[in-house]
Amino acid sequence: MHKTDRKPLLKKWGVALEDAILERALTHRSWAFEHQCGHNERLEFLGDSVLGFFAADRIFHDFDESSEGDMSKIKSAAVSERALAQVARELGIGDYILLGIGEERSGGRRKESILSDTVEALIAATYLEHGIDVTRKIVEHHINPKIEDATKMGPALDWRTAVEEKARTLGFKEELSYRVEGEGPDHAREYTAFAYFGEALWGIGKATSQKAAKLVACEDAYGRIDSGVPLDHA
Repeated sequence: MHKTDRKPLLKKWGVALEDAILERALTHRSWAFEHQCGHNERLEFLGDSVLGFFAADRIFHDFDESSEGDMSKIKSAAVSERALAQVARELGIGDYILLGIGEERSGGRRKESILSDTVEALIAATYLEHGIDVTRKIVEHHINPKIEDATKMGPALDWRTAVEEKARTLGFKEELSYRVEGEGPDHAREYTAFAYFGEALWGIGKATSQKAAKLVACEDAYGRIDSGVPLDHA
């Protein structure tokens, strides 16, 4: 079950929030369905855009000799589902999310998609209550370390680009493509992505969102294509 004393969470987050908007930010749609109340998806939408702006602004000013492509890769990694889920774990956000019974039983508190969405919702709640300047400080406090980490990631900065470049170096003529399968109810969907070059299967990835599953599949393919033997011919 979720924790009800949210003061420790707000202390780690860095600013107080009114009960109503904090409750909304922490409410997953599975809980909302069961209790006939609002959920945090609209806040996620706004928070994603606010986060993207602050991250882009910081990267633009801190890496003034980087190309557009390099800045885009850094930003994508720094605000990725995986990076935001790591922020959520550092803050213990999973303990406070309001989840429905099914999502609770399926391990929703540990799912990167739910954790990252909740971080975005908290960003939006902060922006709506405190405005842009306070929100910038909060976001930069939590995200700047992820930007710094992203600059040291090498191929992991962008697994799709990395595996495409490696494939071209090895003489691959085919384009990268995916097939994605999902299973489970809408509120607890899990995805398996299959990464192909032409008709050959080179990587498989599992995650709680299609985007994340594709990246895991690219990472798998990156480590495999040197062998010259695709999965469906091994």
